[in-house]
Order: sequence, then structure tokens, then C-alpha cells
Amino acid sequence: MASVEVQWRVEADSRLSWPEVTPPMSAAMPDMLELHYELESKAAKWYATIDRANAFFSIPLAAECRPQFAFTWRGVQYTWNRLPQRWKHSPTICHGLIQAALEKGEAPEHLQYIDDIIVWGNSAEEVSEKGKKIIQILLQAGFAIKPSKVKGPAQEIQFLGIRWHDGRRQIPMDIINKIAAMSPPTNKKETQAFLGVVGFWRMHIPNYSLIVSPLYHVTRKKNDFKWGPEQRQAFEQIKQEIVHAVSLGPVRAGPDVKNVLYTAARENGPTWSLWQKAAGET
Repeated sequence: MASVEVQWRVEADSRLSWPEVTPPMSAAMPDMLELHYELESKAAKWYATIDRANAFFSIPLAAECRPQFAFTWRGVQYTWNRLPQRWKHSPTICHGLIQAALEKGEAPEHLQYIDDIIVWGNSAEEVSEKGKKIIQILLQAGFAIKPSKVKGPAQEIQFLGIRWHDGRRQIPMDIINKIAAMSPPTNKKETQAFLGVVGFWRMHIPNYSLIVSPLYHVTRKKNDFKWGPEQRQAFEQIKQEIVHAVSLGPVRAGPDVKNVLYTAARENGPTWSLWQKAAGET
């Protein structure tokens, strides 16, 4: 029988105590949607991604900060000496330290979200050299790099949960298959969960809000959960829309680009969305 590699990650449930004693932090995380737009604008042919291995645990906690992270396990008190998982400021601190290291090392053009980094270019060689430079900078700064976390160079790659190809973002196939296999919800909570999954990809679906309107209707607090023909139709339609979702790319100009305006009327007013179709798209 083949062996299975099992990896463990130490975590603590910080929902009950840490937030109460944690002051706010002024530093801001980059907006993920803005990162998507910026990567689209590059219209790259090749990509490579670098995902830091256990990034939080490579960042030591100052001795004076450790008491606030104390916890008790089976009658024995412990505390963290490294940046803990699930603490609300861990992503911000990690992002800032990696960003500072890359800036100090004069890293080539890249995008970063916490410990996820992507580089791009017009050839595999160009992307490979950029990736090696960034890895070298991170290693010199004391961050570990796991070879299995480095992907590419490749013409198609996944970054921040999105599949990228030729400067366009697409829904990953495993996500499409997962949504297509979902069974109809049986209560409000399950309906909200389904809408949360498909809602992340709403920008790929023309008239998304109109299609899922019957589903939102049954989740309202004032309404009883009643799964009728309208809900069944909306549920099946949005799954099919996800299966056939279009890829998204930067706004283009030229004689081969066709602008398409989608409009629809609703009880509370009209909705519209403007799309582009490039040559060869239907």
C-alpha cells in the first residue's frame, strides 16, 4: 500500500480571548481584487508562484508580547514564541515582513499577498530567473522555501485560488466540479453556504444577481424556507452558468473586440452589465 504524507499544523482557537486584548493595527493588507486587476493588465504568457512554507512560524514573537498568547492545555500553561496561526494580525505582520525583505533585496516585478508570490513574463527563462531571484532574497532574509510550494514556469497556473492563463482569470476546474456536484439545499443555512461558494465567482456570470434572486429570497429572516420551482430552476441554472463561465481579462480596444450590454428588469429596478467579446469568442 502506498504511503501517504501527512502534514500537521499547530493552531490555537483564538476566537474567545485574543481578540479582546488585541489592539487595532493601522497597516493594511492589499486588496485581492486589485491584485487580480493588476495581474490581468500584464497579459503575461508565463507564470511562476512561490508559497512560503509555514511563514508565520518563521517569525519570532518579541519576549514582551508572549504572555498575551498564553494558553492552558491539559493543566499545563504554554505560550507561543512564534507568530501564531489564526491570530488576526498574523497575516498583516507576515505580509509586511516579506514585503520589506523583497523591497530591500530589490526583487524583480511581482505581486504578493501574505506569503503567496507570483512573477510573470513572456518566456519561461525570464520567469525562471525572476523566481530564482525572489527565492534567493527570501532565503537570505531567513524565510524557508519548500520546493513543492514553487510552481512553474508554466503558461497556466493557480494563484490566490484562481486559474491564470494568457493574462485571463478562470474558475479552476476542481471548483467547477465541486459546484456542479452540489445537492439542493434543505434549509436557509445550506442555501447561504451555497450562495457563498458561487458568489465568489459572480463576476464571471452575466446577470448573476437576477439568476440567484429566488435563492436569496428564501434566506431572508422574514421568510420561511420554501424550496419551490423558482428555487430549483435558479439552483440548476447558476450551476450551469458556473460550468460554462467565461474567463475574464483586461479591457481591450480594436476592431475585433465586441462590447455587449446585458440588461434585465426587476421589481426593484433595472440591472445592467457591460461585457467584451474578443475575436473567436461566442
